[in-house]
Amino acid sequence: MKNIGIITSGGDCGGLNGVIKGAALNALSKGMKAFIIPNGYAGLYNLVDIKSLTELTRERLEEIEVIVAGSEAGNSRVKVSKIKDAGKYDRIKAGLKKFNLDALVIAGGDDTGSVVADLAGQGIPCVHAPKTMDLDLMPYSVGGDSTINRIAEAVRDLKTTGRTHNRIIVMEVFGRYAGHTAFRGGVAADADAVLIPEVPVDFDVLYKHVKAAFIKRIEESDVHAGTAMVVVAEGLKDASGNELVDMSSEPDSFGHRKLMGAGRYVVKQIEDRIKADPEVKEFMKRTGQFVEGVYEIPEVREIRPSHLVRCGFSSAVDSNFGLEAGAAAVELVSQGTFGVTVVSLREGTLEYMDVKDAIVQRHVDLNDIALFETLGMSFGREPQKAKVQLQKVTGKPKRVY
Repeated sequence: MKNIGIITSGGDCGGLNGVIKGAALNALSKGMKAFIIPNGYAGLYNLVDIKSLTELTRERLEEIEVIVAGSEAGNSRVKVSKIKDAGKYDRIKAGLKKFNLDALVIAGGDDTGSVVADLAGQGIPCVHAPKTMDLDLMPYSVGGDSTINRIAEAVRDLKTTGRTHNRIIVMEVFGRYAGHTAFRGGVAADADAVLIPEVPVDFDVLYKHVKAAFIKRIEESDVHAGTAMVVVAEGLKDASGNELVDMSSEPDSFGHRKLMGAGRYVVKQIEDRIKADPEVKEFMKRTGQFVEGVYEIPEVREIRPSHLVRCGFSSAVDSNFGLEAGAAAVELVSQGTFGVTVVSLREGTLEYMDVKDAIVQRHVDLNDIALFETLGMSFGREPQKAKVQLQKVTGKPKRVY
């Protein structure tokens, strides 16, 4: 192996620049050269027409900061198998041959990983570095910790607005089919409730919990000020178990339509119950807020930080893991191991999985949810008791990171 191409695909997030830099620096340490293939799989497909590639020399790598989110290589959402070109794989191979690229390091999530498996099956040597802010791959993936930090910061900051205006705030965040980032970000910022795809929501239970917390804070405040925070994963299903999607949007090449409406749906459910609750009107009067015909019930506001939870910076965890994952991917390339996903490179051991196993979707464990219900947080259902088994660890315990 003399030359490798580096691709980042799917959505942007923290840690991707770490993957790029870790892969390139390890390649250089082995006497190899590393090149950026820009714009994800779109760039790979069009590689044969590209005039030149950027070589990641040590000087060029000085311009890439691992603490910065986004990707120096650029991303796109393109599924190679869906490209309407019977010769697409030969075209890709011709592009690799044009630039004498012997293998690919590809960072991305489950959709990207499915393409890695596809390319490997077509005889194209490639290794998958796990990346997704959703944290729904089997191994840890760059992007998750950065997003959790951003969500927690947003919840913390929005409490100041909520408390100033005595509002209930519903914040909708990314996390399509799994609720990991909403769950952990909400827990980290002491949200009152976290609603995720894994738990069907009983809105009567949710309302009772949020109302109690909201009223208690305002009534116990010497200036009658308080708020309640609800974090909602975008993949929340409605009361009938249906996904809230924009059916007018065009599906992408992986078949995903835009998710929309989870936050608004929750706001409507809370508002309907507030309007029908006579205790709320009495509460507003007791705390000196009630103005007939003008201000009779508290406001419930939806906030969508959207891409702000995946942009800007990489957390220290993602910066470290990105470098390690990139370096590990090149280690696998140098030893001729392809069609696999990096799991970790720690203490001299490189762990990896078959891509098809790594991209199986992992959901939030209901026992983890029950633990935080015990601690007073609501997940929109009647609290459950956590089932805890004791297990004595011998030798080295598992690392959180």
